[in-house]
Amino acid sequence: MVRELSHYIGGRRVDGTSGRYSDVYDPCTGEVQAKVPLAGAEEVRNAVANAEKAQPEWGAMNAQRRGRILLRFVDLVNQNMDELAALLSSEHGKTLADARGDIQRGIEVVEFAAGAPHLLKGEFSDDAGAGIDVHSMRQPLGVVA
Repeated sequence: MVRELSHYIGGRRVDGTSGRYSDVYDPCTGEVQAKVPLAGAEEVRNAVANAEKAQPEWGAMNAQRRGRILLRFVDLVNQNMDELAALLSSEHGKTLADARGDIQRGIEVVEFAAGAPHLLKGEFSDDAGAGIDVHSMRQPLGVVA
């Protein structure tokens, strides 16, 4: 049976509405193993609007809490490593060991990002010029793609 994939927007699975799909092939057999919905312009606009709506709450959250959320994500990936590796292997033709290695490298990137609170401190220089102090602070840009 061919799986039908979905979008993931706003913390939930959302069916595609464009009516267009692309096949996902099993690289070992060449057989179609899933269909992925192709988003139309309106679906993309809705996804961006959803992200823009969520961004102020995320941006207002202190960096330490955001880091904890990223580390919880790492925990979930580790708990589901075998299932994720099997999916990656079936979609990319990798051995399970290679798929686990790719996932581990991704985990390392997220762990690094979870340390971002130390990068968000900003800087302060007093007496940069006669009677001039300089400071910088980091602020979120918003939704980017």
